[in-house]
Amino acid sequence: MPVLTVGDTHIPYDLKRSESATRARLTVTPERVEVVVPSSATDDEIAAMLHRRRGWLVEQTRQMTERAAKANTVRRFVSGAKIPYRGRLMRLKVEPTDDTLVEVTYRNGFIVGCPRTASEASRDDLIESALRLWLRKRLREDVSDMVRRHGKPNGLVPKRVEVKDQKHIWGSCGQDRVVNLNWHLIFAPKTVLEYAVVHELCHLRHRNHDTGFWGLVGSILPDWESRKAWLDRNESFLNLRRLETCGDSNNAQKVSR
Repeated sequence: MPVLTVGDTHIPYDLKRSESATRARLTVTPERVEVVVPSSATDDEIAAMLHRRRGWLVEQTRQMTERAAKANTVRRFVSGAKIPYRGRLMRLKVEPTDDTLVEVTYRNGFIVGCPRTASEASRDDLIESALRLWLRKRLREDVSDMVRRHGKPNGLVPKRVEVKDQKHIWGSCGQDRVVNLNWHLIFAPKTVLEYAVVHELCHLRHRNHDTGFWGLVGSILPDWESRKAWLDRNESFLNLRRLETCGDSNNAQKVSR
């Protein structure tokens, strides 16, 4: 993998040549830096472009590193762990049961019944999987309710709504009138989720973020700006990631969400 060196900063990046690209495109995510260039670009042209954008790349990678450091991590899914949910960190309580399946309930915190027969090695994986399924189901219920309340009354009826694991966007609305929403929005306050739903519904009428689009959003949610601001400020809060140790607590490997 090629590496861009700026002073003491080393930035590995993926380089891709594209027949359809007409200009260079740089994408920085928490996982990687991607550089897409036209297939005809020479090595000297690529190097010159990266040199021009070096300041921006250093700043973006720094911000991504800071966001990752602030992200919610859970070392073990045991009683006392904190699970993000609707804008807050909620306590987890694990109780042994005689059932054969993991059961998740919520009463001012997450209560997980875990089979006594589950091995110590598999317990974290079982609890994490059950929590994710429960959270996704709750998000689908919330989204369905919001689409009913804001969709038809405003003439914004999608073909269908899907909940997906989208790494770098909160939602999308295609030409096929299918609305997609990122399941990680379950970690945001319900008002912020409502903004994301309304945002994508409004794209059924306005494909771009023009004045007509924001006017429609505002007619449905007059305080949309404060909800959007929360989403912009708290991106790092919207995940559930496990931290697995390798040998000892001083040598930890982050497992992608």
